[in-house]
Amino acid sequence: MADRPGLPAPVTAVRAVALGAALALCGAAVLSGCGLRSGQAIADPVRPGSVGRGEPLRGVTLTVTSKNFSEQIILGEMMGLALKAAGATVIDKTDIQGSVGARQAVLKGTADAMYEYTGTAWITYLGHTRPIPDPQGQWRAVRDEDARNGLTWLPPATLDNTYALATNQANQERYGYSNLSEVAALSRSDPSAVTLCVNNEFDVRDDGLPGMSRAYRMDVPARNVRVMDSGIVYTQVAQGTSCALGEVFTTDGRIPAKHLRVLDDDRHFFPNYNAAPEINSRTLRAHPAIATVLEPITAKLTTANQQQLNARVDVDGQDPRAVAKDWLVREGFIKSG
Repeated sequence: MADRPGLPAPVTAVRAVALGAALALCGAAVLSGCGLRSGQAIADPVRPGSVGRGEPLRGVTLTVTSKNFSEQIILGEMMGLALKAAGATVIDKTDIQGSVGARQAVLKGTADAMYEYTGTAWITYLGHTRPIPDPQGQWRAVRDEDARNGLTWLPPATLDNTYALATNQANQERYGYSNLSEVAALSRSDPSAVTLCVNNEFDVRDDGLPGMSRAYRMDVPARNVRVMDSGIVYTQVAQGTSCALGEVFTTDGRIPAKHLRVLDDDRHFFPNYNAAPEINSRTLRAHPAIATVLEPITAKLTTANQQQLNARVDVDGQDPRAVAKDWLVREGFIKSG
């Protein structure tokens, strides 16, 4: 199953075995078969701003990585530029195919750091089936368990790349819902009013429509559910005619671009997928200043802000590193030149 931004498929026994085999294969192949390629040093001229003062990483060479979708690449470039501003020579190995290759690179030390999602680690890598509702509790559980694997998780962002239902302004005003409980109540009182556009994964996954329907007692007839490509969902929900509601990813830049309204998951059904720096523990012990550089940046990352940054790449076609650099400079974390 293709890697979804921060939301891998639920772990089953078969999937867990397959994942373990894939990890072993990556290790045996020294990652060459997992998409990891020789990277280049980040050449952008940057200087310390509010982070990296005194260049505590001068003389250190560090490698950053990421998965291969826009948000991940933006976050990886933020990390690389901030570490470079702190004096490090930074090798850019972002844009790795899938989750396994990027994580394995940090585990093996062929990369030093990346931004990862708490839910991805808890469910896919660590093999748990029940997410922890509290975001900080989820992060602490991942931090504590992954420490035994040689990985250190720095404090997370509020940025949460999870599932949600969204609608357009006209339908929200027409039906008056602002959260999923209200949608569920409408599905029971007026089933024809709740029409959904979803992608094929959300339609069948336990952390998608089936599980959401059970958790909220949401009664949506099969004839009211249209399954389609994820990109088309956003367009259809924005138009609001073939479906009043659609499944979205909460940090997707098309949410603000198409003026969609995200409904509150008031029963906290969907797992937390907060982004946090995942660091090779040996690297962090040798260079503890990495944490000092990255923690203020992570604390500034929000879901709404990431939507805007993702839109600049996915909607406007801008370069991820340029988007990352512009944000870091605008926030005062680094200086250009």
